[in-house]
Amino acid sequence: MTTTQGNPKLVAACGLYCGECPKYKQGKCPGCPSNDKATWCKIRACCQANGYNNCALCPLFIDVRECGKFNNFVARLFALIYRSDRTANIARIREIGVEAYADEMATKGQMTLRRKRLF
Repeated sequence: MTTTQGNPKLVAACGLYCGECPKYKQGKCPGCPSNDKATWCKIRACCQANGYNNCALCPLFIDVRECGKFNNFVARLFALIYRSDRTANIARIREIGVEAYADEMATKGQMTLRRKRLF
């Protein structure tokens, strides 16, 4: 597999990789870090308020599923719609680092790690 260099600046606060998002690629979204219109996103607001680029850097909890901001209704709805396993995204960033994560997601052509189907 050929490695594609990803951009760690395009890793969203919740762990999505904006570099592979169709809206980002079409120029319809600047990506999470630059999207000033995303004031509705509690995860992004929390990370910005605490000076983190993403939830993987937060020292307040070990399990991101325990965070009310990470698991708010809107975030859970987006995760359901896109079958995104945001918890796995954050765990992967913690495991290999944001630069390697961005490279991995760019190589795979994915903006998120997928949740397994329940049935």
